[in-house]
Amino acid sequence: MKTEVTWQEDVHFTAQTGSGFSIEIDGNQQAGARPMELLLAGLGGCTSYDVVNILKKSRQDVVSCVAKIDADRADSVPSVFTEIRVHFVVTGRNLKDKVVERAVKLSAEEYCSASLMLEKGGVKIVHSFEVIEAE
Repeated sequence: MKTEVTWQEDVHFTAQTGSGFSIEIDGNQQAGARPMELLLAGLGGCTSYDVVNILKKSRQDVVSCVAKIDADRADSVPSVFTEIRVHFVVTGRNLKDKVVERAVKLSAEEYCSASLMLEKGGVKIVHSFEVIEAE
């Protein structure tokens, strides 16, 4: 896996991923996301992928899955994440709470590389979920 990050100006950079996508990064949030926001987005994408995949394999009729993520950072430099909260809002038809709970737990404890890596680095990650019946 490779990524190339090129300085544009000031605190603005462009990342070119190995899979061919460009991401704008900007420390001032004028032309792109902040680097630490991208870490949270990567975590969200990783764990969401797992949860949806597990639910589909479990024959759950999922129509939406939103991971709402917020985090606390250390007050001193380096301002690392100290705690991250991932809350899934899963919408579907006749979803079983136990199956959703299992999917979230499996992602957190076995499958999500981003989550497991951050936890090994000392970040506390709390997962929660709610199930909404689709209309």
